[in-house]
Amino acid sequence: MKDVREALMVGRNTEGKLVRRPLSPHLQAYNMMQMSSATSIFHRATGIALGAGTLLLTAWLVSAAAGDEAFSVVQALLASWIGVLVLMGFTFALFYHFCNGIRHLFWDTGRGFELEAMHRNGRMVIAGAVVLTVAFWIVGFLVW
Repeated sequence: MKDVREALMVGRNTEGKLVRRPLSPHLQAYNMMQMSSATSIFHRATGIALGAGTLLLTAWLVSAAAGDEAFSVVQALLASWIGVLVLMGFTFALFYHFCNGIRHLFWDTGRGFELEAMHRNGRMVIAGAVVLTVAFWIVGFLVW
């Protein structure tokens, strides 16, 4: 006797031919280069990066409260080229997540779901995050 789950794995494609369905509509079913998929995955990744960046910010604040010696160690780490690179990545994640959140607010009103509009506003989110990050760091380096 065959397993019922095995029968559920068989379906028909648009031409009516029998095909074996994937276990889960994951990587084999979706084109990962689509704008909507890429921006969705990147939104989740930047959310995780913001969580890690918040821990970094917390460590910086705790070191400031712990005293001059602890603060100077953390400050030296963050002022190094790798620390600045991490902070730039954190800033980009912040601006990307912010811009894509605005995009989602427009989607909540029912606008921007057409394929052309979705691609356009996806490119706008990426461009906006890059422009805001560069502008932020230009101002930051001028003040620093």
